[in-house]
Amino acid sequence: MNSSPPRILIVVNVFRPDLGGGVLFADLCDGLRESGCEVFVKCAYPYYPQWADVSGKNGIRISTQKSDGYSVERHGIYIPSNPNSLAQRLIYEASFFLSLARRIPRRKDFDAILVFSPLIGSVGYAALVSAFTGIPVWLNVQDLSAQAASAGGIAGKIFGTSILERIQNGLFRRCHYWSSISEPMVSTLQSIKGAPKTVHLIPNWLHASLSVEIDTLKARRFEQAPLGEPKTNVDTILRPLQLLYSGNVGGKQDLLEFCKKLHESKSAFVLRIQAAGARLSELKKWHTSVSDPRFELLDLSDEAGLARALENADFYVITEKSGAGNSFIPSKLIPCISSGTPIFAICDVDGPLGQEITHHDLGYCMGWNAPDKLEHFLSQVVQDEERVLLWKTNTLKRAAFYNRASGISRCLAALNDVITIGHGHRSTDA
Repeated sequence: MNSSPPRILIVVNVFRPDLGGGVLFADLCDGLRESGCEVFVKCAYPYYPQWADVSGKNGIRISTQKSDGYSVERHGIYIPSNPNSLAQRLIYEASFFLSLARRIPRRKDFDAILVFSPLIGSVGYAALVSAFTGIPVWLNVQDLSAQAASAGGIAGKIFGTSILERIQNGLFRRCHYWSSISEPMVSTLQSIKGAPKTVHLIPNWLHASLSVEIDTLKARRFEQAPLGEPKTNVDTILRPLQLLYSGNVGGKQDLLEFCKKLHESKSAFVLRIQAAGARLSELKKWHTSVSDPRFELLDLSDEAGLARALENADFYVITEKSGAGNSFIPSKLIPCISSGTPIFAICDVDGPLGQEITHHDLGYCMGWNAPDKLEHFLSQVVQDEERVLLWKTNTLKRAAFYNRASGISRCLAALNDVITIGHGHRSTDA
């Protein structure tokens, strides 16, 4: 790199205080700034996961403020009233691109652009800036939008895999450096015609503030009962199985379908759902209609609350709609394994989530078309103390792969490579 601090423009739709990816992207910016980079962020006004104008400032006006040592420029975006509508999602994508396109930086302003997909509008803007300025673009794929839209029921398979995928892949090809967050997703990107020779694996990580909350509770637990010597008492033995789901409720999760299957079981359990998202209203309506006391439906908690919920859970539930392919891997995987909580996953076993769980033995994984496995899990598997203890041990081992320091180091190495690409372009132009 040059002797001067690297200057990076980060383009993303969600950013702190947005939850989900917004927290991770902000944590990355914190890490880059701590490492000496000059960071400038272009993002939308806060809206996720509520799909509502959280700040009350969404609109035409562009605002810029300093946040934690770097600049954050917020742009208006069309917020769908029905995020599951294809037409509204297309307007949502286009609105962000058009809103961003009102400001094009100069070549001397930045050494590199980092753009996050799933929002193709963001990728389109980064490609536009690069075309005008020659600034190299690093594409980080968190979601393969076209495939995820099809899997989530937003776009039909024919439309989703033809029109949307062609637009997506065409914009991807205008980026100079590609990375993604799981090995199956990397493989899918490598299969795209015109992809770079190497697509880099840069997994997400447990962001700093949640890590502190989880580590504090984990340290207390291990002081009381070291791993390998599980603490048991009458309350633990007699209490029903404690299941936890925390996160987004949308088309990709199909959480309502799982709850319906779980409701049919006669087993003793408590499923605590801490959630927000586009399809939460459907889940609430069902929850009210069945009046099953085994289901607790709550708002998303803060990070301290999530850490406590993970501490109290026997299994962390992750649902993923069948047919998702290699289009994404749920980020909620990382907090649960970092806390040592085994996973109960309902997904395609050969997808990124299924492969992660089975290859590293992180918990129990079942497909949607195997209803007998649900009752087997509830009545027999959870009683196997040795097996459950092994899963707890394995989750903590695997959590080291999603370490924040390693993640930031991978990103810094990638940034160095992208800037080198930019220097090569300037030399060629000269």
